[in-house]
Amino acid sequence: MSDDEPDLELLALLRQHLRGKLTISDEPETGVLEGAEYVYDNSIDVALDMRSCKNAAAAIYAQMQQKEYSPAKWSTHELHPLAKSESTVAFIFTMDLLNFSFWSAKPEAERFAIMYCGKRWTGYWSLVAALQRALDEGIPITDSHFWQNEEECTLEVLKQVFRSCTDEEMPLLEERLACLREAGTVLYEKYECSPVKLIAAANGSAAHLVNIMARDFRCFRDEHRFEGRRKPIRFLKRAQIFVADIWACFEGKSYGAFRDIDKITMFADYRVPQILNTMGCLAYSPPLDTAIKLKKDFPAGGKWEMQLRACSIWCVELIRREIKRNHPDAEINAILIDFFLYDTIKEIEKVGEESAPHHRTRSIWY
Repeated sequence: MSDDEPDLELLALLRQHLRGKLTISDEPETGVLEGAEYVYDNSIDVALDMRSCKNAAAAIYAQMQQKEYSPAKWSTHELHPLAKSESTVAFIFTMDLLNFSFWSAKPEAERFAIMYCGKRWTGYWSLVAALQRALDEGIPITDSHFWQNEEECTLEVLKQVFRSCTDEEMPLLEERLACLREAGTVLYEKYECSPVKLIAAANGSAAHLVNIMARDFRCFRDEHRFEGRRKPIRFLKRAQIFVADIWACFEGKSYGAFRDIDKITMFADYRVPQILNTMGCLAYSPPLDTAIKLKKDFPAGGKWEMQLRACSIWCVELIRREIKRNHPDAEINAILIDFFLYDTIKEIEKVGEESAPHHRTRSIWY
């Protein structure tokens, strides 16, 4: 079609709209899935194997059924809070505010770890254990008033909160303090120092809550430019996982009641791409595959890193669609699939059966 020729399809849509026959939804969208599909369509280093995705969908659904996987699974972990209260909302907000970058280049015995309740915790669980330990010790680590107090909430106090049972410190402590400071200020200025008020501002929409968080909190604005695209690619991992954790903790009720929870995608990190690759769903170009196996550092927002994250989001979406196609009545969404895949790769790691390492990016985004 030349520049002088009209786009007949577009004209037809415009006519429908002007005649009132085309409904434009006012419901918010995060744009995460749209951006992921764009990167997938333009990816040259990460590809999806459709047969493996279909096989993975069948295996994942069968195992989730066997394990009775549901939002209620979230509260069964001994470190997650049990109370269905405002204090739990504050705990989850703090947890997901700081939910990033736990990987270590050191051997398992030497990596950052938290001793709590007689057990040694690493990775994400080291964060949860450290927060619970701090509350036990009288440190108000989940209180946004505390975050704003520069005399009380200092880097030294944070080092005490996240003190390790090894010689390795928790990564990015200064960045974590900056996240607490910023979040404390935004909550004070806009939400009466209350994460509950933040949730209420979304009026029951998961997508709107994600968008509000990305708009108001710079530390949740996980979006990056890709291949000259005018709009940034949005990942919004920690904003989305906050919504998901609230939904799962409250089992879709009270603070966790969202009418559009299925708009939340998987949470683009480094663990889920790892297991999707292990299952044969994600395939890598030789240079990318070699870089991952050599444990090279990938810059946040780099071409390889964005392809890994975006293609993982799109892969989980295709797995979700395949499950729903074969089991229309299944109560399943990308959140539950992500939770299941994360738990599975951690179990594989625990028994030392990882077939390949995860990619390494040191950032506040995941």
